[in-house]
Amino acid sequence: MKIIQIVGRSNSGKTTFIRNLVPELTKTGKVAVIKHLGDHDYQLEPEKDTTHFYDAGAEIAVGIDSQKSVIAIRNNSLEMTLDLMQNLMMDYVVIEGFKQKPFPKIVIGSLKIDHCVLENPDIEDVITHLHLFAEYPVSSPVGV
Repeated sequence: MKIIQIVGRSNSGKTTFIRNLVPELTKTGKVAVIKHLGDHDYQLEPEKDTTHFYDAGAEIAVGIDSQKSVIAIRNNSLEMTLDLMQNLMMDYVVIEGFKQKPFPKIVIGSLKIDHCVLENPDIEDVITHLHLFAEYPVSSPVGV
């Protein structure tokens, strides 16, 4: 499973970049995206059964409709979430944020940071340089 980490300052275009990257990656494999929510908490929809189940203490609460599953997991560990993505046999995991993690990074905008392998690339640059990104699990960062 290839880890592609995208970092940058707030409003630098990270989300737009990822929205354009995901369709290209899906041409060759299954893609998951993990977003660091930073200082704001994601709010589960009030008064819905899955929210009640989560609030009651369930480790995992899942709602399934005709098109998707929505999962709330009582976990805020990136590593545990990456383990889950690996168990789900994802080929690529795009991580938005988590700047302190030692994965090879794409920097969007102007940010000086360790482990930067591409700065303000276009989507084609990323696709042609996938070899620069770490396979998970990683014992040490690639290219360091």
